Amino acid sequence: MTVTREQDRSLTIMLWVVAVGFFMQTLDSTIVNTALPPIAQSLGESPLRMQSVIIGYSLTMAVVIPASGWLADRFGTRRIFQSAIILFVLGSIFCAMANRLDALVAARVVQGVGGAMLLPVGRLAVLRTFPQDRYLQALSFVAIPGMIGPLIGPTLGGWLTETFSWHWVFLINVPVGVIGGIATIVYMPNSKQSGMGRFDMSGYVLLALFMVAISFSLDGLAELGFEHATVLMLLIGALAALTAYGLHATRHPEPLFSLNLFKIHTFSVGLLGNLFARIGNGGMPFLIPLVLQVCLGYTPIEAGLMMLPITFAGMLSKRLATRLIERYGYRRVLVTNTFLVGVAIASFAAISPALPIWLMLIQLALFGAVNSIQFTGMNTVTLKDLGRGGASSGNSLLSMVQMLSMSLAVTSAGALLQTFRAHMGREVDYANALPAFHLTFICVGIITSASAWIFMQLSADSTPSAEVTQADEM
Repeated sequence: MTVTREQDRSLTIMLWVVAVGFFMQTLDSTIVNTALPPIAQSLGESPLRMQSVIIGYSLTMAVVIPASGWLADRFGTRRIFQSAIILFVLGSIFCAMANRLDALVAARVVQGVGGAMLLPVGRLAVLRTFPQDRYLQALSFVAIPGMIGPLIGPTLGGWLTETFSWHWVFLINVPVGVIGGIATIVYMPNSKQSGMGRFDMSGYVLLALFMVAISFSLDGLAELGFEHATVLMLLIGALAALTAYGLHATRHPEPLFSLNLFKIHTFSVGLLGNLFARIGNGGMPFLIPLVLQVCLGYTPIEAGLMMLPITFAGMLSKRLATRLIERYGYRRVLVTNTFLVGVAIASFAAISPALPIWLMLIQLALFGAVNSIQFTGMNTVTLKDLGRGGASSGNSLLSMVQMLSMSLAVTSAGALLQTFRAHMGREVDYANALPAFHLTFICVGIITSASAWIFMQLSADSTPSAEVTQADEM
């Protein structure tokens, strides 16, 4: 396929639009973390009860992701990508305008709807527009912002909060989104899929009910203050919805996610491992900036800078993860590394004003290194045996589980923190909440280490194939 200079220019600009959309989505998953205490102070809320700001965003993304591909096929990639940008920008404006916690959470839900469609639809647009011999180069370019966003997010969030106000954590998306929306209209083709089947609405609703119910049940005893009976009913409802989906998928001709995927052993183990291991380590970007600001007196920008060792060590250890897996296989690496991630998390129970900062930086870097190895191993073992037929559906299901686990991780961490604080009877003086954080880190570490048992179910000779590509580290 011959591409003219003008067509090549249009493709390059479209690629930048998709990359910027991915950057906004990944940036917003971390930029808010360091701004939570100032936001809480502005809204008159407890800084230890702000997890719903993160949960609302990640849970919405988990719910919307399964529908994004079908929407793009049905209505066209340009139309859905443009709608995603509009929703994301509107959600950002509503976040900045919020003067109550519930209004902020509602705005984050709007943001999450847009964010859920930015990456999958943008990636689909690239695959349908670029020549096949440029797929790898194009997708690699789009993936770079996914690493840069989390790298600068906490520090940028802290700097914007201190220099201007927390509102700019959200308003920064507006000019970028406006330019991206205009460029989408001009440069992105509106490719559709012919012969579209009907969307599995029944299966989608059942999965959405499961995700919402399980998240609300975990958060019910902490931030929402539900009675135990309400929490129990939500848990039962979540299990019922998941069971109903399983029965539905066995008889539906084209289910949202075929149960045949779970006949692939590595996919089943990898997906469950992703869910439970991430429930442990996924709460750390929420807990670490919070304990630094609430208990140790760090400013937002100082707390953001303290997150840099995690990201830098994670990027440096990416190649190490591949070498370890090639030498020892997935089973040995994931079982050992999952346990080490749990130990690294539990070690944060040693955080105190007396702990030397150099030792804390080493601690953060070690956590970032083993965490990065964990993500690389879990993602590649999940996808490596899917083949071309199940790659699209399996990758979509993995993305949904990743976002769901992020929501459950922050929910669980917040619930543990509130439970320990309630038992200690310190509802007013937040600076004295350090023992509650210590116990939360220990419990989260135990949860993570215990999930190593899941990876023990892999076969001992499970090693990477030559065609495995690195999955996005989300």
